[in-house]
Amino acid sequence: MTIQQLEYIMALDTHRSFVRAAESCYVTRPTLTMQIKKLEEEWSMLLFDRTKKPI
Repeated sequence: MTIQQLEYIMALDTHRSFVRAAESCYVTRPTLTMQIKKLEEEWSMLLFDRTKKPI
């Protein structure tokens, strides 16, 4: 895990939205999503439940 990925997780926890979290980190939503998916694959677990709104 990188510091940047940790910042993405914290932003998602704060904003409960991939779009708003990406905006707060000054990255695109696909970039944020890709980094979260990499962590989920690395840890073999889901970090966020994407079936609910907000996440």
